[in-house]
Amino acid sequence: MKSDNIIEEKTFNLALRIIKLYKYLVQEKKEYIISKQIMRSGTSIGANVAEALEAQSKKDFIAKMSIALKEANETKYWLRLLIASEYIEDRSGKSLKDETIEVIKILTAILKSSRKHEINV
Repeated sequence: MKSDNIIEEKTFNLALRIIKLYKYLVQEKKEYIISKQIMRSGTSIGANVAEALEAQSKKDFIAKMSIALKEANETKYWLRLLIASEYIEDRSGKSLKDETIEVIKILTAILKSSRKHEINV
């Protein structure tokens, strides 16, 4: 079921791509360590966004979105490492990295706006 929420949809789609990357790394490249790290961080982004959207308070929302941002930054790191170590090609890696950076920018904007409005709440 497709979401109307942009960040929820983008993080879900990113998680799907990360799952496919994980399968490729394990099945084709026999890489088991970094693949688990990126699987964990890459799928955690959307899970935390989903939790944030059901937050019980503004503080809870900000906390969950902050975790999502941290996980997105970690995912970007693992992608950079996978590209540099030639486990994945520059082209496919760049596409995933660009998508992750876009998610980071959106999450950063959401957090900036939420923190600004939190002051008087």
